[in-house]
Amino acid sequence: MATKKIVFLDRDTIPASITIPTPNFAHQWVEYQSTSPEQVLERIYDADVVISNKVYLGSDILEQAKQVKHIAVAATGVNNVELDYCAQRGITVTNVQGYATQSVPEHVIALLFTLMRNIPAYHNDIRNGEWQRQNKFCFFTHPIQDIAHSTLGIIGSGALGQATAALARAIGMNVQFSERKGVTHCREGYVPFERFLKTSDAIALLCPLTEETTNLIDSEALSNMKSTAVLINTGRGGLVNEADLVCALKENHIAGAGVDVFTEEPAPQTNPLVENMDLPNLILTPHVAWGSRSSIEKLCEILVSNIEAVEQGKTQNRMV
Repeated sequence: MATKKIVFLDRDTIPASITIPTPNFAHQWVEYQSTSPEQVLERIYDADVVISNKVYLGSDILEQAKQVKHIAVAATGVNNVELDYCAQRGITVTNVQGYATQSVPEHVIALLFTLMRNIPAYHNDIRNGEWQRQNKFCFFTHPIQDIAHSTLGIIGSGALGQATAALARAIGMNVQFSERKGVTHCREGYVPFERFLKTSDAIALLCPLTEETTNLIDSEALSNMKSTAVLINTGRGGLVNEADLVCALKENHIAGAGVDVFTEEPAPQTNPLVENMDLPNLILTPHVAWGSRSSIEKLCEILVSNIEAVEQGKTQNRMV
């Protein structure tokens, strides 16, 4: 078998402390910590396999990289690859699935506890001297909600949604899944979108970003949520209209929000959420919900397994 050239365009998306397994066939491994759009073509023009986490691979570049036969996406989302072109050209595209079914649900639940018990707000109260001004052993300037017996609404019923549901039930929550917005017939086991918004005490977004789900949570959706509800987005930034979310938080249309994903990453200082990150009912994390060490190690194992599977003619985790 001829030696295959494997190029990893953004190795820096994997911590340096994590060792990536070695593919079990003859290959040349080339990795770059990061790759700008201007550098993509020169780095992949003679590659057989291209690994990318977030670097965009469009038809304008791929049509000049004639040797590329396989794009191994080091993530679940494949919106950084022009799939239609790959299908036309016969380029195999694989992704990594099921690696963060422990890490992401734990992050969701951590945000739920933090928001529903208003932990950051009380922390800020102490920092600002409120305890001393109250002059009593404890004080209640922010509502504290129990997690148990509350209802977690989940949008996205895939592996992450199901794993989050299992963890939520384990701590005493009721769980409901949303039917797609605008669908007239509701599937068994799902709740119509409008009723879902009105009856959930917390909503977790764990669905893919598509044309149908872009800005799924906008001002209208937020106004239909309970004023005591919290929103958790560990899915994709574009699922939520960020400006609308800030307005809903400021106007107390909802009680809080935890956001791990943004429409642009890294989020610029002009991002509405970043500009308002001092709101006591808003928690931001930099797309790290997936990033426990065990999850990243599992991701790397599946990534290399996908590459080996394609070499062996197997159809493992193929998107194209």
